[in-house]
Amino acid sequence: MKSVLVVCIGNICRSPMGEALIAAALPQIQVTSAGTGALVGHQADPIARKLMAERGIDIEAHRARQLTAQMCQQADLILAMDEAQRIHIGQRHPLTRGKLFRLGEVARVDIPDPYRMGRPAFEHALQLIADGAQAWAGRIRKLS
Repeated sequence: MKSVLVVCIGNICRSPMGEALIAAALPQIQVTSAGTGALVGHQADPIARKLMAERGIDIEAHRARQLTAQMCQQADLILAMDEAQRIHIGQRHPLTRGKLFRLGEVARVDIPDPYRMGRPAFEHALQLIADGAQAWAGRIRKLS
């Protein structure tokens, strides 16, 4: 496995945090993120940046990108935040079949969107993202 794509809606909250955590766990893998309705060019949400900094991970340079067919085609694994996103991406990009899952797939959980909901919502989402990133990193290591 060479590349992982992490997807949420705006690409400013959940997916940048997921991207950074997976990249930190798997430095040999190319990890990127995008949004299905990205706020193109925006930085990660200030709360997301602060929480990641508290974990020693800098996401200041992140800029939101719109999900494209080319991104989906190039990624070896695509991780969405919830079942609705997984279905949406699969319908829009049929080439994702067999490589599109939820980040919380192992725990069978959807990761709620904390956008505009304050620090507690971000902390909750980040914990689920961290758990999912750890689970996927373990699976990817076994495959490599």
